[in-house]
Amino acid sequence: MSDLRLDGTVFEELRKTFTTVSDRMDAARRTLRGTDATAVGAGELVAEVHDFADEWGYGIKQLRKHTGGAVKLIDKIDEEFGKLDLALAESLKSARPKKRGG
Repeated sequence: MSDLRLDGTVFEELRKTFTTVSDRMDAARRTLRGTDATAVGAGELVAEVHDFADEWGYGIKQLRKHTGGAVKLIDKIDEEFGKLDLALAESLKSARPKKRGG
């Protein structure tokens, strides 16, 4: 390997963080969707709670979509960094002067 180093756990931690956020947001969306809004009483308030739940659910779906995209990018960066590291190591090997026998 070359001197170019980036600890692989950086990518693992980023991936874990974004995946966890995405999963938690989706769980919140499902919980909110399943809430009985009639418990708040007045009809207008029930309608407002339903509207809020719909908007919140849409926002959470969008966040989940974007965090999923971030995870894919993190994986791609990790893969490309590994390729770059190997290419750099190979170029360093070929750039070293040959030892003379003797």
